[in-house]
Amino acid sequence: MASYSSRVRADIGRWQQAGLINASTADALTRDVDANERKSLSFGTILAMMAALLFGAAILLFVAANWDAIPRLARVAGLFAVIIAGYVGGAVLKTRDQAAIGEALWIVAAAAFGGSIALIGQMYHLTGDEASAIVTWGIGTAVAAVALRSSPLTVAAVGIAIAWLFVRAFDFYDRPVFPDFFVVMAPVLFVVSFWTRSQPARHLVLLSVIFYIAARGLDQSTLLWAIPLVVVSALLFAVSIFAAGPADRILQLGGRLPLHALIGFLTGLAMIQVELGDHDAFSVGFAIASVIALAGIAAAIILGGRESRGLRWVAYAGFAFELAIIYVVTLQSMLGTAGFFLAAAVLFGILALVIIRVEKRMKAPEGAAA
Repeated sequence: MASYSSRVRADIGRWQQAGLINASTADALTRDVDANERKSLSFGTILAMMAALLFGAAILLFVAANWDAIPRLARVAGLFAVIIAGYVGGAVLKTRDQAAIGEALWIVAAAAFGGSIALIGQMYHLTGDEASAIVTWGIGTAVAAVALRSSPLTVAAVGIAIAWLFVRAFDFYDRPVFPDFFVVMAPVLFVVSFWTRSQPARHLVLLSVIFYIAARGLDQSTLLWAIPLVVVSALLFAVSIFAAGPADRILQLGGRLPLHALIGFLTGLAMIQVELGDHDAFSVGFAIASVIALAGIAAAIILGGRESRGLRWVAYAGFAFELAIIYVVTLQSMLGTAGFFLAAAVLFGILALVIIRVEKRMKAPEGAAA
């Protein structure tokens, strides 16, 4: 089956021959299709990426399983051969209009580079921990993404950075301090995503920043991190609603800045509620935070819910969380097990009623952002 862009090009030619559009309009439409063709992700491309990841894993597992049987020089040469073949072969295929397979080979090369760091480090007994190796892998992948202007490699680099943050933040490895180097990594990768035209990478970076702030706040000084997150997220949501055009032209998030802002807003308030609700007595601060959260959810649905189904579902999830945490903090000591199930049934019934009514009144228009 022909791709969407191929069908549009054929339609443009047909419209021009039928006299529906002139040559200049046809050229403008064709250029627009060419400029935006990279944004589409076909099922074949997804399969190619999955095959690339599996192939890269197979190579690394084969090398690791036969590590002792392979001469040392052959080990190093073989690993570098896979990396070079992946990057060079991918570049050649890209020039021959085989973009999906070319990008897949670049992913194989990036995976081989990561495995090479671990295997060569083990072979030569190089000092350093696993987390440092992950950082090196991520830097190498980011450099390759910039050099090749590859969106999938940019996404891979962001994913590696998130993996490093996760393992460091939750003490998977010994660490003397919190992994604050992510404050440098995130903006650099965000800028790189503009060069490589990788919108998915920008989404991942924003989500990872929220995760970093949440993990940092749980590590220490929860309110010191949570309150700025709530304020900044609320301001970004306001900008994304009342200055949607300029904001999207700058950040190029496909109209999904309100979604990220709402996630950040709810995450910050959840941190505040968990911190203030960690007491036997109901606190005034917790009540204020709960009211702000519920008001923010209602405002998000009213202001941006009609244009974004994804935003509505995040709001529904936030509302469900608010009902649950309010119950846990305020009513848990008053009710037994039977009361808990009764209260849960009532709360979920209220949530279902609210969702049904909102969905009926706010049918997202066709073509709205997801």
